[in-house]
Amino acid sequence: MRILGIESSCDETAASIVEDGERLLSNVVNSQIDIHAEYGGVIPEIAARSHLEVINPVIKKALSDANCTWDDIDAIAVTYAPGLIGSLLIGSLAARTLAIIHHKPLYKIHHVEAHVYANFINQQSGNLFLSLPKKQPSFPLLSLIVSGGHSQLVLFQNHGDYQLIGQTQDDAVGEAFDKVAKILGLPYPGGPSISKAAECGDPHAFTLPIAKLQGKYDFSFSGLKTAVLRAVQREVGKDFTFPSHELPGLVDDELRHNMAASFQFTAIKTLVDKTRQAYDDFQPASVVIAGGVAANQELRHQLSAALPLSIDYAPIQLCTDNAAMIAALGYYRAQIDQPTNPYDLEVQPSLSMTSI
Repeated sequence: MRILGIESSCDETAASIVEDGERLLSNVVNSQIDIHAEYGGVIPEIAARSHLEVINPVIKKALSDANCTWDDIDAIAVTYAPGLIGSLLIGSLAARTLAIIHHKPLYKIHHVEAHVYANFINQQSGNLFLSLPKKQPSFPLLSLIVSGGHSQLVLFQNHGDYQLIGQTQDDAVGEAFDKVAKILGLPYPGGPSISKAAECGDPHAFTLPIAKLQGKYDFSFSGLKTAVLRAVQREVGKDFTFPSHELPGLVDDELRHNMAASFQFTAIKTLVDKTRQAYDDFQPASVVIAGGVAANQELRHQLSAALPLSIDYAPIQLCTDNAAMIAALGYYRAQIDQPTNPYDLEVQPSLSMTSI
């Protein structure tokens, strides 16, 4: 079964074709990072306009790269939640229109749930060269989902059968990376820029706090972010009233590198400690990480060291937003769900996984 996946929840316009939920035939992503970097973050109106400009060429290229015609496509899967409403509307309208024109069943996909399914893609066509997992994960499955908008631990018993056991109580970890990057004068997006700066720093140069929460598997990053701000203000000889946006001009390379390394180490340790706790309590058959922060090498290093089982990590290209994960989940959703009426599908920008 060949599924065309369409993703446009934030600032990537993507289309992909995946066969039987595991074989990647094409993966096309048009990123807007260069556009939004000028503003230090995603501007929703600009993102929506960019999606509108490229959505059709991206879909056409996905079909071409997979050497497929519409006769070869069995269904369409599209992100309908969560995300920026304008961005979601562009992708969903394209998918609904194509489903009607080509008489294809349409499946609505939750973006956060889909991130987990990047780990189920373990085969690819001959013109793709991604370092894919050797096998699919087994159930029960523990997933750490970490991105700019989400930080949560989810326990899957089977496809479509899962329980949210922990989540951030304030900032998502990716959001914390972006905010700390601004304090240190590093470019957007914060995750890659902090990781690069951390390579030249000492992760133990600063002792930063890990929040203690009532929820056994919950996270918090707002206190860590504030601790970084106060430490940087102190290091440059300013008090807590000094504006954060003026700090980058006073931060030298040594401070920037050491704070980036210390923050990254502490943020990742927060995630890994809770994941290890959940692993000990539930004893899952597999553990996967998903979402943009899953590309972080420090996270992969700490998690591999903390867990007694090996982890087959998805390639970085499938950790950040993409449509391959949408198409992969679309295949499994097609086994348990009825198709969505393309005339009735509505986007839901704030829908939680627990509300599906």
